[in-house]
Amino acid sequence: MPTSEAVTRGIRIHAESGYAPERSNPARRQWFFPYTITITNESDVTVQLLARHWIITDGDNRVEEVHGPGVVGEQPVLRAGESHTYTSGCPLGTPFGMMKGSYRMVTEGGERFDATVAPFALSEPYTVH
Repeated sequence: MPTSEAVTRGIRIHAESGYAPERSNPARRQWFFPYTITITNESDVTVQLLARHWIITDGDNRVEEVHGPGVVGEQPVLRAGESHTYTSGCPLGTPFGMMKGSYRMVTEGGERFDATVAPFALSEPYTVH
């Protein structure tokens, strides 16, 4: 599925991926998959996204882990009912793969927790896996 959704402690994370043929070169085993993430705070407390952790698996079962601060250079603060949407991308050496991960969040009271990003597919259209 090119979409996924998970809720952790009232933080809903919706992911949706696509395929960018203009940034891909299959003859060179290069495929590029943009993805859009929407993080919605459905809890009663203000939270801030501090860091990301991605686990990316390509079609040959090679796994890459990515850790870093924030998302696309931001560490958004989300009050109750607010959302933050961003788009990024993932290069792969195969025409399909999968991403999953988590965001390290902190509440206004200083409590830290990991919000799950459920697995979502990265796939060139019309590819049989």
